[in-house]
Amino acid sequence: MTSMPSRRTFLGLAGAGTLAAAAGGTPLFAAERAGQGYAPVTDKWDMTWVERVKGRHRGVFDSPELAGGMALFRAVMWQDQMKEVYGVERPDASAVLVLRHTAIPLVMNDEFWSRFAIGRAMKVKGPHGRWATANPIRVSPPGTPAKWASYNLESFVAGGGTVLGCGVAFEEIAARFVQRDKLSPEDAAKAAREHMLPGVVLQPSGVFAVMAAQEAGCNYILAS
Repeated sequence: MTSMPSRRTFLGLAGAGTLAAAAGGTPLFAAERAGQGYAPVTDKWDMTWVERVKGRHRGVFDSPELAGGMALFRAVMWQDQMKEVYGVERPDASAVLVLRHTAIPLVMNDEFWSRFAIGRAMKVKGPHGRWATANPIRVSPPGTPAKWASYNLESFVAGGGTVLGCGVAFEEIAARFVQRDKLSPEDAAKAAREHMLPGVVLQPSGVFAVMAAQEAGCNYILAS
């Protein structure tokens, strides 16, 4: 299995704006962003997640590397320890997880991981030491101790966590559909979106996402 296609290769195929159009961003109309006194001037990207970052304690967990999904682990651990030490429940401890650069496959579903042999390509091991054929952090595997059962993306999102994906790195995901299935850039972008996990919000880039989270009051940590 080859490595992730280069961004330059896909940009040459796609042209500017293709993936943004496929992102299906939600218009904010006249709503002000998190009380900062300004609103997006385009509806290409969904910025409504900013309004969900609430509470006194806020953190953005930046994941530029796949690293076995450790950034998610650290985000949930922080929330658990805030409760243990200060009695702070999750609504008052907002966590934002940014998956970018080589971590971008973590926003994809199990079908994508299996179809494109991501485990082998990214050297991610699954059960019994074999290459992973499913997103390793989507859900907790059977037999996970109760203490760690909620350390997965589905539980994180269900509990109010925010997951942001890098739009630039996501172009490399779409490029796989161009190369393997011979799809047009527009159809490849649509197919990639259909294989993205529910609850993930694409942003123009991971850097943009991290900065937006900090502007929303999040403390920053490089989590992988």
